Amino acid sequence: MSTEISPLAPEQFPEMHPVAGVRLAAIEVGVRYEGRADVTLVDLAAGTTVAGVLTKSKAPGAPVDWCRKILPRGTARGLVVKAGNANVFTGDAGRIAVEETAAAAADLLGVEARDIYVASTGVIGEFLDHTIVTEQLPRAHNSLSETAWRDAADAILTTDTFAKGASRTARIGDATVTISGIAKGSGMIAPDMATMLSFVFTDAAIPAPVLQNLLVRNAEPTFNSITVDGDTSTSDTLLLFATGQGAEHPVPTSADDPVLAEFSAALHDVLHDLALQVVCDGEGAQKLIEIRVTGAESDAAARRMGLVVANSPLVKTAVAGEDANWGRVVMAVGRSGELADRDRMSVSFGGIAIARDGRPVEGYDEAPVTAHMKGRKVLIETSVGVGGGAWTVWTCDLTHGYISINADYRS
Repeated sequence: MSTEISPLAPEQFPEMHPVAGVRLAAIEVGVRYEGRADVTLVDLAAGTTVAGVLTKSKAPGAPVDWCRKILPRGTARGLVVKAGNANVFTGDAGRIAVEETAAAAADLLGVEARDIYVASTGVIGEFLDHTIVTEQLPRAHNSLSETAWRDAADAILTTDTFAKGASRTARIGDATVTISGIAKGSGMIAPDMATMLSFVFTDAAIPAPVLQNLLVRNAEPTFNSITVDGDTSTSDTLLLFATGQGAEHPVPTSADDPVLAEFSAALHDVLHDLALQVVCDGEGAQKLIEIRVTGAESDAAARRMGLVVANSPLVKTAVAGEDANWGRVVMAVGRSGELADRDRMSVSFGGIAIARDGRPVEGYDEAPVTAHMKGRKVLIETSVGVGGGAWTVWTCDLTHGYISINADYRS
């Protein structure tokens, strides 16, 4: 974790509501870092269901393989997260490390290894003796607490500059339930399901298939609509656990069950909050960029266009230089491969139209645009003139800080 906090960071770590059936602990074992916790253990109550979305990378880490293997069971009793070593491209040694970690945690919690989820983040291609972690897990077990959210959020960080958390309450029927989650991510962020990890917990009682559908549909406009550098991690993992230990409520039969409307909205808020915190902690970031695409052939086309704009180094460096270079936005939309009508396109910065109907707006006032570009948050809007599709994505600017961080990452 960097000592220089991002200028886009929240003023403080949020107040986290405890989640019935969830206990957490964080310990220092020296995976890579000194003087900070780097392993997190979570104990989950009996009956906990789980949903997950995992990286689509074709070179996934051993922990991702493990989670993907056990996820169809829909049950969970624990989670172990390691920071500093991704356990990616480590062959059989990596697989054995995950299996032994799950087994060690299962022994401590008195459950089956196949109900223990494992996640790792950090350097790719470095071997780690798993006993460094497994022999220290009893220390974590002895310090499990319902309130150790900040400790857990700190322990999963790598190049991040601040801990990320979000918490909400919602009603299901007449019962109030809680949703609390943590995340890490700073670089190698282009979620496709993000080195992005996020773990969200609720005390609601929701069957695993319903929970999975809820997570997938809410991941698309949140974690799958952010990017820092266009690089999809080998370790991206988003897990949602439902303990069923909260107030009694009607059990939903599908993700579309009306009883889940408020819960789904609150889940979206938590995921959106965490996703934007990841972008705000983008390596070297000085500005948060929101990109709204309208008039596309479909929502999916608008999302792809938005991500091309968001991942364009030319767009990102223009924002870093506080230059409203709308031509770079047009360029990015044009190379997206999606249908666009050049002669009906428009581009706005900060709500001020700069180009319309395929040409610059005559006599537009540059002063408010310049003022907008100097702020911490920059809004770019483009309409491509072919349909009703719309989507919003978020990214950050590209500065010298990104180069410095990644040039020195392994040293």
